[in-house]
Amino acid sequence: MATQQQIETFIGYAHKVGQAGLTICSSGNISWRIGDEVLISGTGSWVPELTADKVSVCRLSDGAVLNGVKPSMESVFHMGVMRERPEVGVVLHFQSPYATAVACMKNPPKDLNFTAEVPIHVGNPIPMIPYFRPGSPELASHVVAEMKTANSVLLCKHGQVVCGADFNQAFERAMFFEMACRIAVLNGSNVDPLNDAEIKDLDVYINGKK
Repeated sequence: MATQQQIETFIGYAHKVGQAGLTICSSGNISWRIGDEVLISGTGSWVPELTADKVSVCRLSDGAVLNGVKPSMESVFHMGVMRERPEVGVVLHFQSPYATAVACMKNPPKDLNFTAEVPIHVGNPIPMIPYFRPGSPELASHVVAEMKTANSVLLCKHGQVVCGADFNQAFERAMFFEMACRIAVLNGSNVDPLNDAEIKDLDVYINGKK
C-alpha cells in the first residue's frame, strides 16, 4: 500500500495543479502510478484542495480499490493509459480555461503549433476526441486508444488530458497545452502556426531526425 509520504507528495502535485489555474472545484482529476498501485483523486474531490481522505489507492491490474476511497469517474482511462504504456507514470485531466474554450469551439484550429513548445512537448498532431459523457465507457475507450501513441488529447466540450513519465513532464505538457489554447482564443483567426518545414527543423535539432 502507498505510504503516507507518497500520499502527501501526491497531494502536493494536486495543489500545484490548482495553483497553476488548471482546474477549479471538483473539475479535473489526477493519477500517479507507484509500482502496481495507482493513486487517483477521489470522486467529487476538489483537486486544488485535495486531502488525504480523498485520495484513492487502486490496483492497476484490475482497478480494485484498496483503501475504500472511490476514485474519480475518469479513473478507467487513467489506468487504461497506464496499462497500455508502462513508461507512463502520471495522467492529468483538466477543464483548464483555454483548453476547454477551444474544446467548445464549433471550428477549432486545425493545429495548435503556434510555438516550438507545442510540437516538442505537447504533441503533433493533438488528437481531438468527439464528445462522450464524462465517465462513460465510450470516453474511456477513445482516450485509451488515442493515447497509445499520443501524449495529449483534447476532449470536445470537455477539456484536456495529458500523460508523462512523471509529474513534471505531464505538468509541463498541460501548461504548454493551455498556453497554445490561450493563443488560439486570444488571437482568433490571426494566427500563424509553425509550418511543416519549421517543425521538421525543430525535430532535427532536438532529436537528430532527418
